[in-house]
Amino acid sequence: MRVLVACEFSGVVRDAFRRAGHFAVSCDIAPSETLGYHYRGSVLDILTDGWDLMIAHPPCTHLAVSGARWFKDKQEEQAEALAFVQALLDAPIPKIALENPVSIISSRIRRPDQIIQPWQFGHGETKKTCLWLKGLPLLEPTDIVDGREARIHRMPPSADRGRLRSITYQGIADAMAAQWG
Repeated sequence: MRVLVACEFSGVVRDAFRRAGHFAVSCDIAPSETLGYHYRGSVLDILTDGWDLMIAHPPCTHLAVSGARWFKDKQEEQAEALAFVQALLDAPIPKIALENPVSIISSRIRRPDQIIQPWQFGHGETKKTCLWLKGLPLLEPTDIVDGREARIHRMPPSADRGRLRSITYQGIADAMAAQWG
């Protein structure tokens, strides 16, 4: 299967699909942090390259409700971010999963098909993650664990906070590869 992992610089999801035997490519405007197939540039440039599956992680900076207090000052940025999300969802790819935290995607485009948590996939943390799906089943939990620590939410300010918060948990990536691959 040809898998495109959009807006991913970490390689976590890409590499999970590669370990499962698929041809997977990550794509981001930033360079990949790990060795592997990575297209550096806009995912819009390669959406029509014959992919079977796309896992998309669009930036949540102007979308997540955690930043609602700044929404009034970022109308144009939100409109651009929503147009980008819609372009990803409308891509000519038979199977699509778009993930984002709780965001205005739910009220401006459509409600998510599923909401997952890291603790359902072997990580004792909370981070409510919404999935918008096309041609894919709901992601089944693989390893429900105790814990429920809000580590990501409580992460202190730092230069790389946004980068660290956006990396997909390995258990979720592995579940995507096993169940959707």
